[in-house]
Amino acid sequence: MTDLAWPLVVLIGLVVMVGAYVQAVVGLGIGLLSAPVIALVDPSLVPDLPLWLALLISGLNLLDEHEHVDWPSTAWSLPARLPGTFVGAWLVVAFTERQIGVVLAVMVLVAVAISVRTVEVPLKPATLATAGFVAGATGTATSIGGPPIALLYQRGHPEVVRATLSVFFFVGVIMSLVGLAITGALDREPSLLALVLAPGVLVGFVAGRRTRARIDRDVFRMGVLAVCTVSAVVLFVRSLG
Repeated sequence: MTDLAWPLVVLIGLVVMVGAYVQAVVGLGIGLLSAPVIALVDPSLVPDLPLWLALLISGLNLLDEHEHVDWPSTAWSLPARLPGTFVGAWLVVAFTERQIGVVLAVMVLVAVAISVRTVEVPLKPATLATAGFVAGATGTATSIGGPPIALLYQRGHPEVVRATLSVFFFVGVIMSLVGLAITGALDREPSLLALVLAPGVLVGFVAGRRTRARIDRDVFRMGVLAVCTVSAVVLFVRSLG
């Protein structure tokens, strides 16, 4: 099924579990945490494996909080993700794994910088459509499509943010996987490995669902950003080496 040594599979599984926990709490995170680590272990697994994992956790979150989805906003952002998806699929075919690794690392660092500064962007059709397009491109090419759209919702009610991001990610990831399949860039090995890692996603989701109301969000958020930063820096240095 995979040429990876089992200790590396376990390492990825632990990171995926933490990422699922984070996403169950704040609405995104499995891509930010797992994609840099997966790319460090085996670049050929990106973006396929993180996308499959994101599909599972976003589906679980959506089932849990579907009644809180902001459908009017989603109606603007989701259609714009479609053209971005094909741009991202083209990037996967046109560029090397090393180049995509650099882009992935930069995407994470930019997301962290934006999150630290907590820039406020107005929630309106133009910004929603732009964020949807960018998320489609970056999500398909690097498996990290959350930051562009999450930035718009950062000041919303937690349950609305989680539910709306979940429907955007769930449908958007399906678009990305279809786009990769059409271009012939969707591989079998990451899909099978995702099945092996699925129980870890479920454990992280259940833990996050049960504890999110008791988490000190500011402290937790800074810890997540620190992990993302370290992972991205290591990946960036490795990709340039």
